[in-house]
Amino acid sequence: MTAAFEVRPAEDPADREACFAVRKEVFVREQGVPEDIEYDAYDADAVHVLAIRQDGVPLGTGRLLYGEAAAAKNGGDPSVGSLGRLAVNREARGLGVGAALVRAIEDAARARGLTAVDLHAQTHALGFYERLGYTAYGPEFPDAGIPHRAMRRPV
Repeated sequence: MTAAFEVRPAEDPADREACFAVRKEVFVREQGVPEDIEYDAYDADAVHVLAIRQDGVPLGTGRLLYGEAAAAKNGGDPSVGSLGRLAVNREARGLGVGAALVRAIEDAARARGLTAVDLHAQTHALGFYERLGYTAYGPEFPDAGIPHRAMRRPV
């Protein structure tokens, strides 16, 4: 598989559907997250980003919550965005797709005047986020039955 891909905001309905399809493949099918908790009310107002191969195949996605939606997830600070639902299809892992998605979400956070990005990382992914400049804080906690830690990076 070629590593040529672009990351862009998912603004039209087809791009949004591609994001949701990647999430369904990774979180619901691969990791066993119940579909009824994978999609939530935050999806409507979130900034979604999509990594797409040159031939149009979606490779990965992520979303940024900001304002009140983010404050509800990060302890009440509206100046901190919340990165979530970062998913990369199995065949695209190791190609830099996840890092490119994180950087696009950070760019979106900066464009909205946010000072930092918070996230809840699955514990197996802590090293990935640490390499991108995130620092873990607080205790481990379960989310959808999967161990997580909170992490943050100033932007």
